[in-house]
Amino acid sequence: MMIKSLRQFNVSLMRSIGVRQFLFSRRAYGKSVQTPLVESLRRRILTTGPLTVADYMRECLTNPHHGYYMKKDVFGTKGDFITSPEISQMFGELLGVWIASEWQSLGSNNHLHIIEFGPGRGTLASDILRVLTQFDGIKERISLHLIDVSPKMREIQRKTLCSATADGSTSHQKSVYGNVDITWHHSLADVDIHGNCCVIAHEFLDALPIHKFQRNEKGVFHEVLIDVADSSSPHHFREVLAPTPNANSTKLVNPKDERDHVEVSPLAGMFVQDIASHINKHGGFALLADYGHNGEKEDTFRGFQSHKLVNTLEQPGEVDLTADVDFSFLRHCLSPFKVVTHGPISQQVFLHNMGISIRLKTLLNAAKTEQQRLDLLTSYKMLCSPDEMGDRFKFFMIHPHGHSSLPAAATS
Repeated sequence: MMIKSLRQFNVSLMRSIGVRQFLFSRRAYGKSVQTPLVESLRRRILTTGPLTVADYMRECLTNPHHGYYMKKDVFGTKGDFITSPEISQMFGELLGVWIASEWQSLGSNNHLHIIEFGPGRGTLASDILRVLTQFDGIKERISLHLIDVSPKMREIQRKTLCSATADGSTSHQKSVYGNVDITWHHSLADVDIHGNCCVIAHEFLDALPIHKFQRNEKGVFHEVLIDVADSSSPHHFREVLAPTPNANSTKLVNPKDERDHVEVSPLAGMFVQDIASHINKHGGFALLADYGHNGEKEDTFRGFQSHKLVNTLEQPGEVDLTADVDFSFLRHCLSPFKVVTHGPISQQVFLHNMGISIRLKTLLNAAKTEQQRLDLLTSYKMLCSPDEMGDRFKFFMIHPHGHSSLPAAATS
């Protein structure tokens, strides 16, 4: 049955996952908090008209002065969300093993440039380097390139990966593991590489801006826009439908799509195409890991604050905005390129194929206290249980055309 309004759809969605109270709840004192970004967005909308969800998301997350990712550490128990590398060292260690296996399968002794997008606190990179620097023949041939636009996060990454005496004024450092070269960049185009590349994007794609579309009563897709709300709304902004189909709804949405709500990230498509071009030119492989689906989900755009689901219109610039990655769309974007893809497969399958059960047993045997054992079992459950991250989190791999062997973790 077609859902005719955004409000009706969002209420039904929130009811189904038990957090309806976070949407459409009216605060007793009036509108939600007016953040520094609210007035800037309001002026822009009143001047040029309603924003696309992509423009709204981009401003909220990466505005140079007030963007969510630009000013503070948002990760971990004290932040707004926690990622797999922060849950357990096992996650990053097994990714390090995967990288070593894939590099060796290429049959090359070339240098391996590890390129990580959105490296957070640097925890994943740290765990990966700790593993790779234990492999003779690899540790002498690796370098790490971190792509992050946030000055605050770059500072935190240096503290995680480099010695306490590292010069924070330079974009080039040495790691505490194996003296590996580490360089920071603003984009993939800035990375000057000669040899195989390994691209890692963990919980990066879900933060790229999306366009949202909704089918109207006649079955035609219209774009969802962000407009200024009236005085009766609990928030400063509201979602509205474009009155007519526009260029985005015409070009980005397949008219045969049977869903009533569709989300598309052109930037994600361009991102994987850039990766494919690098792999075609230099050799290598890529691993994309994120909350995602294979083209079946509908409205996944949501906000998080202090580990709780909140309205995407609440406190712009202070809330993490995210949407599940559509891996079927990424696969379509890669069709013109000479690469092969594997997945998406679930995190549970990937980690078990890479030996997490064996690693868990080793760590349990080495644990000195019952609390350490309990923490290990809890983190394992969070990573692998279908009820937690095990099924929702997906892994997607990209290899050069002609790469005949199945990646070590790709079997289901």
